[in-house]
Amino acid sequence: MDTIHKIGRRKKSVARIYMSDGNGTVTVNGKDVKEYFTTAQLLYKINQAFALTNTEGVYDLKVNVYGGGITGQVEAIRMAIARALCEVNEEHRAVLKPEGLLTRDPRMVERKKFGQKKARKKFQFSKR
Repeated sequence: MDTIHKIGRRKKSVARIYMSDGNGTVTVNGKDVKEYFTTAQLLYKINQAFALTNTEGVYDLKVNVYGGGITGQVEAIRMAIARALCEVNEEHRAVLKPEGLLTRDPRMVERKKFGQKKARKKFQFSKR
């Protein structure tokens, strides 16, 4: 298998992954995944697609991710991994789709409006 390139997005985060055959090493922005994402919850989200499809330790990942915070970055990586696994084997789609790993979450930060303090918050109103 040659290298598969996929993109995942979440909020302002964009993750580009390069998946190839290997022994399960994951590199994020030149660092080991455990060094970049320190908590167990974030590491679980990265390995979730592999666990659902029983492909842990089969593929090597090289990830470039930028923008947003760490949670958005992890979810962007998770989506890209799910897309890559569907390209490898179309049968994985039936497992990943019900878990919501292939659905692009469209929620973004609402923009600030002029004449207001934030997106929804107004300046204090004085009647008299």
